[in-house]
Amino acid sequence: MERGFFGNYFRAVMNVIEERGRSSKIQGLEITVKSNIPIASGLASSAALTVAFAALLDHAFGLGFSKTDLAEISYISESERVGTRCGRLDPYGVCFGGVIKLECKPPYKVEQLPFTDLTFAIADSGIRHSTQYVHTKRQDEINRGLKALMESRAPPGLKAKLGFNFDQPKWNELSEKEIVDYLSILDDEVGRRILFTLRMNALNDLALKVLRFEPTSSQDLSSALSPVKLSHIRKLPQVERDWGILGEIMNEQQILLRDLYDVSLPKIEDICSAALSAGAYGTKMSGAGMGGSVIALVKNDEMGRKVINACLSVGAKHGWVSAVGEGVKVGSCQGQDIT
Repeated sequence: MERGFFGNYFRAVMNVIEERGRSSKIQGLEITVKSNIPIASGLASSAALTVAFAALLDHAFGLGFSKTDLAEISYISESERVGTRCGRLDPYGVCFGGVIKLECKPPYKVEQLPFTDLTFAIADSGIRHSTQYVHTKRQDEINRGLKALMESRAPPGLKAKLGFNFDQPKWNELSEKEIVDYLSILDDEVGRRILFTLRMNALNDLALKVLRFEPTSSQDLSSALSPVKLSHIRKLPQVERDWGILGEIMNEQQILLRDLYDVSLPKIEDICSAALSAGAYGTKMSGAGMGGSVIALVKNDEMGRKVINACLSVGAKHGWVSAVGEGVKVGSCQGQDIT
């Protein structure tokens, strides 16, 4: 691997396919890469590259990979071969498209969610970041906290839900109430990382109810959102209520990213504030943090353009409006396959 060379991603994909015993069918190809995804902007540019390449090889040479196979090839290529220690959500999102819930433990189950009538305004801050640095550092901090909890006098029932590594706890079964008394044994930084994870999961659970078209009770909303946010939702027309709930969840998650995970920056906060002032339902940063892009949930394309202009006015470098994508696909251009 040549340090900093984007061709490392292609080499990594080839290596993983070879390890899976399916490289013998592959012949030489002349490939042109064209992309409008800003690099290192929190928008999965590397996952788009590796998934597209793996999908092209699969199609061109009949390798017989499923979407899950392609996502795993992409993940292993980037995380283990290139060494960025990224998560699985980006390659799975690129492969499957739509709105998905990914179970990030084996067998990595994907649930396609039905609520896809979503429009986003995306503002690139222009601040480039290293996913490897941010993601790895936060994972190590969570691991440090888990180790301290597992070695403490916490009850066996609580420890059974935890573990020594960030991907071992049963986060969805843990409540803040049952663990809060034991956070005092952790240093402030690590304690905030554990609280962040618990609260983000609670907000994700509420978002999933909306995205599955499940009813949300007053108790569901009040347990996850502040009275101020609930007031904002109640002021919306009934037909916009679900978008309002999702938007306020995004806003709350951005606060957690800023205050408990320490991955936001003043410029990111300015862009979020500008988007909200221009009419967005909610905003949050995308990617590992310390730069990248801001995603704003908006009512329609017209509102999206208004939000983008507001973001540009406070220093965003680029912006565009997008609906929910359909995932990797093979098309054709002048008789050639494209992904």
